[in-house]
Amino acid sequence: MADIQVQTESTPRPDLTAINVLNYQVLGRWREVFERYNRQANGVDGLLEYSQAWDLCLDVLNPVDMRTEARVSYVAKDPEEFHHAMELIVKARRLNVLLENFFEAMRKSFYHVEDEIKHYMAEYATEGKPKTILTLIKRILTCSTVPTAYNVNFQTLLFAALPVEFSRAFQALCIDYLPPIGIDVVHGGTLPTKDPWEMFECLGLLERYEASVTTGAYEHIERHVLETCSRKWEEPMYEQLEKWFFAYMRPWVLSVYGNGRFDDGPWMAYVLKSTSPRFEFHMRKTLCQLRIKELFDIIVDYPDSKGALEDLKTSITAIDQRAELVTTLRKSNRRRLLHPGADTKIILAQYVQTIKCLRMIDPPGVLLFKVADPIRRYLRERPDTIRSIVANLVGDEDSGDSLVDEQEPVQALQPPDVEDYTNAAWVPEPVDAGPQFRANKPSDIISTLVSIYDSKDLFVKELQTLLAQRLMLIGEDYDKRRNIEILKIRFGEAALQVCEVMLKDMTDSKRINTHLQAKKPSILNPTIISKHFWPTVEPIGLDMPGQYRGLLEQYNTEFVAFKPDKKLKWVPHLGTVHIELELEDRTLDLTVTPMEAAVIELFSQKSTLTLAELLSGVGSGNNLDKQSTIRAVTMWIDQGVLKEDGEGVFRLLEVAEEPSGTSSETVAVTVAEEDGMTPAQQQEAEQMKMYWQYIQGALTNLGALPLDRIQGFLRFAPNYDKSVEELGAFMESARRQGMVSSHDGLWKLASS
Repeated sequence: MADIQVQTESTPRPDLTAINVLNYQVLGRWREVFERYNRQANGVDGLLEYSQAWDLCLDVLNPVDMRTEARVSYVAKDPEEFHHAMELIVKARRLNVLLENFFEAMRKSFYHVEDEIKHYMAEYATEGKPKTILTLIKRILTCSTVPTAYNVNFQTLLFAALPVEFSRAFQALCIDYLPPIGIDVVHGGTLPTKDPWEMFECLGLLERYEASVTTGAYEHIERHVLETCSRKWEEPMYEQLEKWFFAYMRPWVLSVYGNGRFDDGPWMAYVLKSTSPRFEFHMRKTLCQLRIKELFDIIVDYPDSKGALEDLKTSITAIDQRAELVTTLRKSNRRRLLHPGADTKIILAQYVQTIKCLRMIDPPGVLLFKVADPIRRYLRERPDTIRSIVANLVGDEDSGDSLVDEQEPVQALQPPDVEDYTNAAWVPEPVDAGPQFRANKPSDIISTLVSIYDSKDLFVKELQTLLAQRLMLIGEDYDKRRNIEILKIRFGEAALQVCEVMLKDMTDSKRINTHLQAKKPSILNPTIISKHFWPTVEPIGLDMPGQYRGLLEQYNTEFVAFKPDKKLKWVPHLGTVHIELELEDRTLDLTVTPMEAAVIELFSQKSTLTLAELLSGVGSGNNLDKQSTIRAVTMWIDQGVLKEDGEGVFRLLEVAEEPSGTSSETVAVTVAEEDGMTPAQQQEAEQMKMYWQYIQGALTNLGALPLDRIQGFLRFAPNYDKSVEELGAFMESARRQGMVSSHDGLWKLASS
């Protein structure tokens, strides 16, 4: 018989054990809190003492309006009682709750601080005194006397209440502790007073407004640099600025960034190392930018501005302002130098000054290479650049300002440097050097000027023309032999062979003239030159009348007798004539041109002449003679020797008359003057006139053209062999006559 097992389910009952445990825990927690508050005192005495301590702490910490309420300070009256009350709170573990209650009360009462802020900010806006902000900070600081936890919450409310204007006002307060702008440097500075900086640090203002304070310090440094260094170029200024920085700025930096600590320990060294260099860097950068801005004028003032160049040299690399220097100086050159109003001599002088100054700043020459490129291209387009360089090169400038330092030794033109990689002293090119830097870096100034053009042959040709002009000028004190020797050294003897022939001609001419004068004295002292080695000088059709013709014929007869195999071809328009003009009431002693002498000679035969008679008497009557004749007549009118009676009729004044208002400006014939042109230049211009129709046609059909385009069209003209420089001289002559006009390098026909 199988066993039968019967299972029965039990009815659930309450867990009396869990309830008892919970009740026990609650009771234990209550007893623990009671014992903590009561501190094992009899009855509830301890609890009552805790309650009194709580009320005392709340009364002490509860914020009040100090402007209207007077609080009894328990801390000052009975510090032991307050400290005992705080100990009870701490032992009861209720400090956090106490602070939470206090923070809430502080938030509700913070409008008192906001009223203070509004009051003092309004006063600062009216008076602008930084000390007003200091008073406000002191008022705020009286509220900040509780531990760090309080400061964090208080500062959170404070920074939210401070207006935007407070940042600038606090910046002004901090800067107010710096020395005035431009103050003299003393030996060593003193640390500012600790009190304000400790207050600022306590309220967290320095950390909060660090960027604003730093900006204010930067502005103060900039103002000081501009005040003490602007346009003071004689001596380097950076050393003086450095003394000022260590005397005044470093103590101020320690105050701002030292977190209120003024000891001389490792902390101060760390602050100086981490913060002082950036202010010193900004001072150096400001000085560098000032010198870059002044660089054009510094170059003009060289060598008196070497001190400023020293400042720039010590700062430019450390501050990394090389690109800024190139950009600024090129812009200044373009605005103040490279324009039609600047004379070529001035541009060349500034270019030479630029070479000297930039090589002082940057000896490798990278800056010079980048700055000089626009100057060189502009000079290459000017027609008188070669003439100006050559005239200055041989010391023939009227201004007396030489492009070459006389103390520098005369040396031959040097070719561009070539890289020598086998040289142990070789160094790579600077990182900012251009691809053509090394190929275009001659080592001396004259080589740099000559390298503006691709070939020195242009300079040699101009040298020959200039020498010819100077040798043919009578009475000029011109050191010919010395200058030729200088040119030989610079350009080589082979290039100056023609010049040697010119000098030999001058020697032979003097010897021949001495021989002829000894044989038969004459007041005529001609210069006899070779035909094939001098620039072409064609006669302009001047025939010397009267006694001058007799002198020429007499001298020619004596010369042929002395040199039967040679004959003279007179060029009478060159040279000068010294005459003594005797009139009825006066005698004039003048040195005049041959044309002027020829004109007045005609009046020795007849007292009244027409313009046609004058033209017939002095030459063939072509256009150039007409212009020269009118200029000569004008000169004698200005001297009071001739007078115009009607249009084209002139009368000799044997007796001086009172000025009647008639002057050279009222002469009936209009002359297109070519002022400033030498006879050789006038001769070249005359030869160019035959090509005027080609130039006129090109400008009529195509409008304004640059000089090189006009030169290209003239290549198709028959027998045209002129250079761009000669074409430029002719166009300048045409511009002075009002035939063409020029703007930005483009030439066009003048509007009628």
